[in-house]
Amino acid sequence: MTGGGLLVAGTTSDAGKSVVTAGVCRWLARKGVKVAPFKAQNMSLNSFVTRDGAEIGRAQAMQAAAARVEPTALMNPVLLKPGGDRTSQVVLLGRPVGELDARGWHAGRRERLLGTVTDCLAELRRAHDAVICEGAGSPAEINLRHGDIVNMGLARAARLPVVVVGDIDRGGVFASFFGTTALLSPEDQALVAGYVVNKFRGDVTLLEPGLEMLRGLTGRPVLGVLPYAHGLGIDEEDGLRVSLRGTVRESAVAPPHGRDVLRVAVVPVPLMSNFTDVDALAAEPGVAVRFTDRPEELADADLAVVPGTRGTVKALAWLRERGLADALVRRAAEGRPVLGICGGFQMLGERIEDEVESRAGTVAGLGLLPVRVRFAAEKTLARPAGEALGEPVTGYEIHHGVAEVAGGDEPFLDGCRTGAVWGTHWHGSLESDGFRRAFLRRVAADAGRAFVPAPGTSFAALREEQLDRLGDLVEEHADTGALLRLIENGAPAGLPFVPPGAP
Repeated sequence: MTGGGLLVAGTTSDAGKSVVTAGVCRWLARKGVKVAPFKAQNMSLNSFVTRDGAEIGRAQAMQAAAARVEPTALMNPVLLKPGGDRTSQVVLLGRPVGELDARGWHAGRRERLLGTVTDCLAELRRAHDAVICEGAGSPAEINLRHGDIVNMGLARAARLPVVVVGDIDRGGVFASFFGTTALLSPEDQALVAGYVVNKFRGDVTLLEPGLEMLRGLTGRPVLGVLPYAHGLGIDEEDGLRVSLRGTVRESAVAPPHGRDVLRVAVVPVPLMSNFTDVDALAAEPGVAVRFTDRPEELADADLAVVPGTRGTVKALAWLRERGLADALVRRAAEGRPVLGICGGFQMLGERIEDEVESRAGTVAGLGLLPVRVRFAAEKTLARPAGEALGEPVTGYEIHHGVAEVAGGDEPFLDGCRTGAVWGTHWHGSLESDGFRRAFLRRVAADAGRAFVPAPGTSFAALREEQLDRLGDLVEEHADTGALLRLIENGAPAGLPFVPPGAP
């Protein structure tokens, strides 16, 4: 196999494209195939920094881990980071190049990037046996087709066979498969080679008549029915489309007998970014992580976490409007633990000078840490490593805010601790096992909880298990022979055209 490829599209956003792409990558990697993931254009606030300091979507970093390769900017050449309903920061080949509103983006910028996107894909294909591409949204967004560089526009330009994923748990999957296909032009339909049903519950034999009818209507087979899998815990792509109020993430393993559960409340601030930082906490036996915007739940938790955000000043105003700022201040006064990460760290400081992100000028912070923040035009993108709480720790930084730390009870990574309030710009630091356990011991002591972290929890090993589960889903429930033929040979010739209204 040399330079083969496949595009995994979806009937909707969140249909399971990221999961299927990762699963195919892990399945191929286990077969000894040198494989890489690719997403031409991603819209996400959940991002990652590569070893050479490039910013890409975190979903592509997860898929690279599934493929057992190092993530690079080639795997996600265009990243859009929303700053509101109509504007996004454009990150090109890992570096921010400016802000653009939706009309400006769709007015022609995307078409000019098609060459960049296809060049990146071609470079990956030259260096790998196979490249598994992920689409975005739906390939049948016909109002955007003329400027598409991530779905059928990419498939046509690179002659990629396309598999369409549909989420049957939502209902209407057969209509979605048919409608998606029927809305495409004959030239685009010629590359759609089949479908994958995702999140099926129950007896698959009951589904088979529908699968045969779909094949009769479209001339295309269903290449897999993937069962609903609980607890995969893989990185979410976009927090904007997911309501996290009341969502609980926790380890399936209970704490030792006689030990307390440690309750963590995470504030889902507007434009929340890299909320997967708390997944490492949720992986600890006996730790329950809840996303909540209710002051009473924030007050009741053992640890309150204020995560990153693409709109620090806007999120700060939101905290104040909802009474969450007062709840955080009361916690600090009572000596109860609070952790701020990146934008959350900035909000816990004394003041923010922002002429870059919000252009709001000088804004008072919550005053819980002796920190002053000034937003710089240049974005900090880094992969720092060091030691804290007596343990080695690594992380990654993605921020415009430059923090001046003027005191505190002790340093904490690039930030500080004052009382029971902790702050740092470092994302991903809690994935360092020894450091996470040391931090949780301090939190439990301040919270008055009889909680002791389990000594053997390895977050990296848990991630590997989850990625292997994705590979198992593909290997056990998809037509892997057909997928290999598509990757090696492209879409079969003579696929029929499905006109709208054909049934």
